Amino acid sequence: MTLAEALLVVATGLGAGVLSSTVGVASLLSFPVLVALGLPPVVANVSNTLGLIPGGIGGVLGYREEVREAGPIARSIVIVCALGAVAGAALLLGLPPGVFEAVVPWLILFTCLLVGAQPRIARWLRARHDARHGEARAERRHMSPATTAFATVTGVYGGYFGAGAGVMMVAVLGLGTDLELRIVNGLKTLSLMVGNIVAGLIFVVVADPRWDVVVLLAAGSLVGGYVGARIGRKLPDAVFRWAVVAAGIVAAVLLF
Repeated sequence: MTLAEALLVVATGLGAGVLSSTVGVASLLSFPVLVALGLPPVVANVSNTLGLIPGGIGGVLGYREEVREAGPIARSIVIVCALGAVAGAALLLGLPPGVFEAVVPWLILFTCLLVGAQPRIARWLRARHDARHGEARAERRHMSPATTAFATVTGVYGGYFGAGAGVMMVAVLGLGTDLELRIVNGLKTLSLMVGNIVAGLIFVVVADPRWDVVVLLAAGSLVGGYVGARIGRKLPDAVFRWAVVAAGIVAAVLLF
């Protein structure tokens, strides 16, 4: 690897870390760059997953107050995303390349629609509940079985590839809980970190990452993850929501 390529990987890690902690589409930047540098797709995916682990750690440190406020939901996210990442990593290593290529872009676009429409959907569901039961619905501070199931599926996708997994988790938690968006953003960052750690541990044992790329990507992503969290905490809800939608649409278009 030349000096210019090494600097490019570090800069890519920095940018990916920022994207991970804000709109949740780090791989949208880092994966294409690694492929463009000549890494085979599976090797690029494995190296990318490992290299973004420090970015997730930096992001969670930046969101530590929000994660603490989430309470039991944060613990649930850790468990379901860890289990999902195991399944996702197994799918990546066991299935022919491109199995989900036709489905994933549509899935990301659908979750973008959910993120954008979430306030209206939440108001409609709350009004329907109040009319049916004659009383206001209690604030949802725990994950229902349905929310847990969808979060697990998102964890599986995160372990398999992950481009747009953050967008999906924002949609799941935004509809399935009554948490503030800043807390949802922290939990989204936590979910991506857990998925990368678990899948990365599996890849270290059974795959063949490019360790020079991993180290350079990690150095940039650690700083970028923390910086991105500081930015994400200050974003107004509307700006954050539409930034997530825009990032998800770009991810879907590129995956098409």
